[in-house]
Order: sequence, then structure tokens, then C-alpha cells
Amino acid sequence: MSDAGHTVVETTGPNEDAAVATGLEQLGVDRGAVHIEVLEEAKSGLMGLGAREARVRLTVHSAADGDPERGGEPSAPRAESYQPDGDSASAADEPSGMDGADTARQVLLDLLARLDITEAKIDASLAEAAPGEDEPPVILDVRGPGTSGLIGHSGKTLAALQHVTRLMVGQSLSRRMHLVIDVDGFKARREETLRGMAQRIARQAAQDAETVVLEPMPSHERRVIHLTLREDPEVTTESIGEGDRRRVSIIPRA
Repeated sequence: MSDAGHTVVETTGPNEDAAVATGLEQLGVDRGAVHIEVLEEAKSGLMGLGAREARVRLTVHSAADGDPERGGEPSAPRAESYQPDGDSASAADEPSGMDGADTARQVLLDLLARLDITEAKIDASLAEAAPGEDEPPVILDVRGPGTSGLIGHSGKTLAALQHVTRLMVGQSLSRRMHLVIDVDGFKARREETLRGMAQRIARQAAQDAETVVLEPMPSHERRVIHLTLREDPEVTTESIGEGDRRRVSIIPRA
């Protein structure tokens, strides 16, 4: 297309350089013959979500461009800079517990913004402490338009989002923070299912006088089992195994 005597093309690519190269090939000119405007920067997204190609506009210089006698000036190279979203909070500012919740919430909001999810609301709360637990987790409950895609099949995308958020929060606070992320009540509904299952299996274990070992579970799900049965008069619970194979044993009381 043309714009006031200039030839203009808009192209896309996985990054700005690739998009520019495509445009130069279409125009049949070299880089010095065009003015380059980045319309949209490329975004890699997060866990496959929110990825976006770069989009650029290339405008071929007219004869007047760069000719001082005809009122034109040489085009200066376009300088680009990338600034972080904000300064990281220090561990001294937010030492522990719910004090770190504001930092965690902001980190998660920044991650969601990279996925073009800008209207989400995040509520922070402190979970009930499990037996032997010094620091119960902070729960970040995410709700709002566009958040349903954050869950994924069997909650795998949500688990990845939680992992990335924990790493970034830990870096900001210079310490590990026990953090659980829920989206649209997905984990809350899962917890209800787990509580019912725990009580049902506890009755079975007590009736048969045999230990029942559950399937491997992530830490927050094992925690639900322990909390559900911690005051059960007929059974006790214990986590066994290592890493991804860690699971809960439901043991009849003697």
C-alpha cells in the first residue's frame, strides 16, 4: 500500500528482526531504505498462553526524505529499550507470612498482564495450618474474565503458573514463600472432593484394620488429606515417598 507517496507494508514474525526481514523481502529494498515502526512487540507468553508475534510497519523513504534542500532529514535509527515492570521488594520490607502476600499478588498480576489478562481480581488469604506446619500457605484466589484458560487439563497449567509465581516471589523476597494459587475456585472444588474421599477411605481403613496408601499427590492436596483426618479418632495419616511420588498413608489407630 502507499501513504502520501510512500510505499508501506505491515508484516509479522516471531520477533521484530524476522518481521522486518519479511517486509524488506516484500519491498525488495535494504534496511537503510525504509523507516521501521514496531506496532506490536513479540510476546513469548507463559506456558504457551498469550504468545504473540511481532508486527512492524515499513515505510520506504521518498526522494525528499534525507534531502535537506527539499525539507527532508535523514531518518535516525530507532532505539528501543525495555524496562522492568517495577522494583523487587526486599526481604527486609516483607519478612514473613501475610506480609509477603502483597508482593506475591503483584508478581501474579504482572504475570497475568503478560498473558493479556488485565481485569482479573486476586484475593489473598492465609490457609489453616496443618499438623506440624510452622507456616501455612498464603492462598491467592484469581477470578475474572479470561482466567478459565489458566487451569488447563487436570489443573496442569495452573500448577505451572503456581510454580513460576513461587520462583519469582522467592526471588523478590529473597526467601521461599509457601504459596498456593487457585483460579475460579478450581482447587476449592477439588478440595471438597478430596475431603470426601479421605473420609470414605478412612472408614474403609478403620473397618479393615489395614493401612491404605493413596496415589501420589502434589503437596497442597496431601495437606488437605492431613487436615481432614487430623482429629479422626480411628485413623492417622503420614506422608511417604519422595518428590513426585510422595503420597499419603491412612493408618488405623491401634
